[in-house]
Amino acid sequence: MTKYAFDEERRALIATWETGDGHLARTVAVLPPSADHEGALRLAASLTTVSTMAWWTYTHPASAAENVEPDSEGWRRQHEREAFAEVPGHVRKPYLPNDQGYLVQSLVRVEEAAHRVGRAVHAIGDHELTEAVVADVEQELAAVERAERGDFSGRARQAVQLSRADASPLQVHAAHDFLHAHPLWSSKLFEEVDPTAAAVAAAHWLQAAAEVAGGVAGIDPVSVVVEADDIEALAVETPTLVLERLAAGESPRHVVVDLVAGAMIAGEGRLPDPDGLVDAIAEARARAEQYGPGDEELLAGLMPRVTPLDPARPAQDLLEDLLDGIRGCWLLYRSHADVDLDHAAEEEIDEKFFAAVRAEADAKRDRLL
Repeated sequence: MTKYAFDEERRALIATWETGDGHLARTVAVLPPSADHEGALRLAASLTTVSTMAWWTYTHPASAAENVEPDSEGWRRQHEREAFAEVPGHVRKPYLPNDQGYLVQSLVRVEEAAHRVGRAVHAIGDHELTEAVVADVEQELAAVERAERGDFSGRARQAVQLSRADASPLQVHAAHDFLHAHPLWSSKLFEEVDPTAAAVAAAHWLQAAAEVAGGVAGIDPVSVVVEADDIEALAVETPTLVLERLAAGESPRHVVVDLVAGAMIAGEGRLPDPDGLVDAIAEARARAEQYGPGDEELLAGLMPRVTPLDPARPAQDLLEDLLDGIRGCWLLYRSHADVDLDHAAEEEIDEKFFAAVRAEADAKRDRLL
């Protein structure tokens, strides 16, 4: 999201946003003399809230909800997104306290955030400032709309730092193409596509790589990353969990979106799967009693995590772990190559691995649908 700040030296309102390679900033407006310090900070804070609410509609699209029936979560998300059209008008003409001091407040969070910006600029009372703020808000909303279409140019670039509870098929196929060109790692996965969509493609490629490496090593593809961890320290838990679920017949998209959405729920302080967590805790207690009765340290180590991902950046965390898993497949494949690995032989083995993985990923590309 875009964060707004007050530059006290220049008396300027500035907007900053992250791009993946660093932060960019622009001056929204130089504040007039009528804007005191408190009013400037209030305006900056309210603009940050508008951006937060707007990008929330991107990370929590109605398409990711179970349904859009009236009063459902999907219905509420849809109303938040539809409110974009009214935001500029609310900034120009916000709800203000009436003669009795009562204030109407909107239940739609995007709208209410816009009204708060409007009240902040109304208190300052400068027409040029109001129009500059409206123009910047319109740019922010347009950035969200471009990100929804998969266009991460300009200000929409901040979307690559966000985790989304859905994955665009176009973005997934773009990520698939990046991995086809560079099966182990591509910076474009982090710079040009939505991380949730990139993780969907990476899960598909991990499954392909595990099948290739498992075939050479003579082991179950699900166990490939665990085996490779003996060669080089790797992220094991999440790639193995993904491989287990894929082997059970789930699609890459379903597994990734479920994990990312669950971590997003955990990041909000809620439990994504309360019943599953209760069962997992009971199992941990039983195992602790079996292997070390009364050992509190063992019990603590066996306790399940609410989510295997970093709740602050779940999609990026998952993508990184899946790419680490693909690297593990490559390491295991190399270790079973029946040649002395001089430089030329290494390149030959690598190319055989990449060719086999590409063939496997392409042959089963329908798993991405």
